[in-house]
Amino acid sequence: MTATSPHPAIPVIPRVPAGRARWTRAAGWVPPAVALGLGVWGNTEPSAWTDEIVTIDVARRSWPQLMELLGRVDAVHGLHYVLMYLVGQVNGGLNEFTTRVPSAVAVAVAVAGLTWLGRLLAGPRSGLCAGMLLAVLPTASRYAQEARSFAFVMAVAILATGALVKTLAPRSREALAPHSRARWPALYAVLIALLGWFNVMRLLLVAAHALTVALRRPGRRLTVRLLLAQAAGIAAVVPLLVLGSAQSSAVGEAAPVTAGTPFNYFTWLLTPGQDTLPTALKLLLTLTALTALTLLVARRPKAPPLVLAVGVPWLAVPPLLLATASLGHPLFAYRYLLFCLPALALLLATAVTVVPTRVRLLLALLAAVPLAASHLAIRQEDSRQWDTRAVIRTLRIHDAPGDAVLFSGARCGLIATAFKEAFTGRPDLGAARTAAGIGALDNLPADPDLLRQRLAGTSRVWHVTCNHLSSGARQAATRTAASQEEALTRAGFSPAYRHRARGVDITLEQRPAGRSAH
Repeated sequence: MTATSPHPAIPVIPRVPAGRARWTRAAGWVPPAVALGLGVWGNTEPSAWTDEIVTIDVARRSWPQLMELLGRVDAVHGLHYVLMYLVGQVNGGLNEFTTRVPSAVAVAVAVAGLTWLGRLLAGPRSGLCAGMLLAVLPTASRYAQEARSFAFVMAVAILATGALVKTLAPRSREALAPHSRARWPALYAVLIALLGWFNVMRLLLVAAHALTVALRRPGRRLTVRLLLAQAAGIAAVVPLLVLGSAQSSAVGEAAPVTAGTPFNYFTWLLTPGQDTLPTALKLLLTLTALTALTLLVARRPKAPPLVLAVGVPWLAVPPLLLATASLGHPLFAYRYLLFCLPALALLLATAVTVVPTRVRLLLALLAAVPLAASHLAIRQEDSRQWDTRAVIRTLRIHDAPGDAVLFSGARCGLIATAFKEAFTGRPDLGAARTAAGIGALDNLPADPDLLRQRLAGTSRVWHVTCNHLSSGARQAATRTAASQEEALTRAGFSPAYRHRARGVDITLEQRPAGRSAH
């Protein structure tokens, strides 16, 4: 203990015998293997939705088109788009499966990282328990099957937290070497920068880390070293912050923060917000987890102090800051906080290790059914916001030669570009230019005159309206749909078939044979 360090040095987990160490290392591969298996299982069952369709469309563009897009909009997701572009180049193309597999790998890396982090904080048993809990939590599997950057952010957040812990608690042998003292803060800075480049909003984790350092009070020299590492990591993200601030119009809307937001956040971490899981099961899982955390609070003297100093700020500070920021402009979307899920798994694992065996078994039994049901629920076709597969299936069953399509709703027309094979021979009457052609995230809509000309050349039009949208986009989509309906009516079309699926309305508009457009 130094003169500036009121806390004693953080104890190092004692070394275990060589044979047991080999077993522990081998067992450490089990949680990531389980996570990868769950991530790939049923990967193609859920229908791709808005954001995933954007990922597929953007990653299929040429490199100049991709750079043009990021210079105009969505630069905050640029690193993920570049990674998916490279996946497409290596794989020779992209589809739902190949765009989701990288997220499954990222979740497996996250689970391996949490196993390592738990071992650093509380020993091999706690590490294995934390890793396995994260692997089986349905929200982790849900985003292992999401073609977006959330799983990558979670993995980087865990590794950055591990680098922080290694800086706070170096092994005595490592502490003697100057290069070792500099290695972990440098790696921490790199990981903070990587976290920001995946998405600047996830830099909220830095505030949680700052509170952890404040709670541990490791000494002036080490505190300064960590603050400099954080500053260097954030400084590396400044170009993206500048570019992203100019593109703020691309940020989607989120629900306002209410008194129920904290409970909903906790529930979402345990099982994502799909409504295919009965409320009673969600409530049972939530109450079981809350009981475990309550037991941890009651038995906190038995818990390793650094686990609480790391896990509690990680779980609580980012949502608190995001909720505060949302008071001015709604930003509180639960998926933005996926990187806090490992903190919950870490705290639950700690609770499991400090309660009696019979209580541990009871908690596992109470959680088993909701967990299993939630895993099945997230793999249903309509568990995402848009059931695009219902659109494709409806057209395949009911279409006829010469049919055309007409989309309304933000990004809705990208369904045809993301699933080109399904829309071959079905021209999109509502698109004047493609999103790729204009360096945007959505097609340029056809003006009324062009739409009228195109309607004159067909007698059957599939009108697809995407209605799971933010309020601003929903208003624009309503106006577009009304304008299109008017054009269809003027051209002599009338509804001949309707089908509604999750997030989409599908209407076959047909004009009587021999009747020409007005």
